[in-house]
Amino acid sequence: MLSPSLQHRLSLQQKLSPQQIQYQKLLQLNTLSLEQRIKTELELNPILEEDYELSQEQLEENPDSAEETSSEEDEDLGSYDKDQDEFALEDYMNEVDHDVDKMNRSTEEDKLHPVAPARRTLRESLFEQLYMLNLSEEETICGEHIIDSLDKDGYFKQDLKKIVNDLSLFEYIEITLEQAEKILHLIQTFEPAGIAARSLQECLLFQIRNSSFDPYYSYFSEKILAEHWEDFTNKRFDAIQKNMDLTRETLKSAIDLIQKLNPKPGEGNIDSEEANQVTPDFLVEKVDGNFIITLNDKSLTSVTISPTYLEMMNSNKRKRKISDREKETHKFLREKFESAKWFIACIQQRRSTLIKIMQAILEKQYEFFDGGPRFLKPMIYKDIADVINMDISTISRVVNGKYVQSPQGIHELKYFFSEGLSTESGDDISNKHIKELIKEICDSEPKDAPYSDDKIASLLVDKGIHIARRTIAKYREQLRIPIARLRRQL
Repeated sequence: MLSPSLQHRLSLQQKLSPQQIQYQKLLQLNTLSLEQRIKTELELNPILEEDYELSQEQLEENPDSAEETSSEEDEDLGSYDKDQDEFALEDYMNEVDHDVDKMNRSTEEDKLHPVAPARRTLRESLFEQLYMLNLSEEETICGEHIIDSLDKDGYFKQDLKKIVNDLSLFEYIEITLEQAEKILHLIQTFEPAGIAARSLQECLLFQIRNSSFDPYYSYFSEKILAEHWEDFTNKRFDAIQKNMDLTRETLKSAIDLIQKLNPKPGEGNIDSEEANQVTPDFLVEKVDGNFIITLNDKSLTSVTISPTYLEMMNSNKRKRKISDREKETHKFLREKFESAKWFIACIQQRRSTLIKIMQAILEKQYEFFDGGPRFLKPMIYKDIADVINMDISTISRVVNGKYVQSPQGIHELKYFFSEGLSTESGDDISNKHIKELIKEICDSEPKDAPYSDDKIASLLVDKGIHIARRTIAKYREQLRIPIARLRRQL
């Protein structure tokens, strides 16, 4: 008989505190979303107040940390553990000093920058639809992560396992892959139709199945998308007609219906031209030969600690005997006070982090800001993380969904990150610049005899850029440029 064996397994897991999670969420927000988040926090936390000047000395008069509190007073205040959930801000904020009495904003009051009006974004619309579902808190958080992972065209191209693994780092969140799949399927039923699809084929199928088109032609359109996708994408319409035994008129009507669908459900759903404006989070201007970085946060609401509630806390503290109700009030205010301090400190650190990262990007891509896109250099997240001594995940959160306005136009921060290769001259060239060259070649090619990938590669060699044909094909597909046969025009 085999004796049972004991196995010990040691594992090291990183668990994030609520303060860390809050800071990371604030990092992800752009300026418009942060404004809404601040307004929400003002509604939820009575300790926070808008536009009130409070001295550092007043704020530091925290009644819960005063050493002169008598033991009798501590006993009257109850047995609440004031050290519970303590977290040192410098543990994850790189030991930066902060003035926590008021949220900082740009001090250049003499400069006025145009800011697009607040708008209801697609992301906010998806969040609203998510919150209407009867989901648990954990499932809602998972849904938020899925929505945040959608690309600019509204597609979900992330690995769902990665989202589940990322959520496992948060305390009290346990989501299985099966649960995440169900939540993704729910989001795929949201408006606009086709949102959160994993491929163009899936996106079009979602739309055709939820459309109000003629059922007769919708049936054939769905059949073409589901069973003859390769023939459809390669415009082999004769093969589709033969295999489905359709008349020319029916085939044309079914194809016309498909062409009415939206291949980019994340775009084109806001009618107003004004609403389509992008509000830059950073402004980069050249002044006297030097580039100046400014956070475009002048519209943000400034928040501070309410002196009225601080006085309420101090008055309870000065009492020798307090009632049970007063104990509960004091405990509530104390928790809200700590939450308010954390919120203000997180916003200030967010501002500091954003400036550091934008400054590092400007230094690395100085030639771009000075000379234009053709001077864009290869750069990865690690390059910036090493310069400012921060995690790559922090860089990723900051650059996602945030924009900079410079003399070269408005660009998303992710635009500046790309791989690259070396030219014959020994210079590094960004793959974004290579893609621009490929697009220029395709735009100028003979329409009746478009260039093959081999021909494009040889034309790039003439420019001193050696690149494999398969890489040309990959970049061409990313640019959504069809193969030569499909680009040919009679």
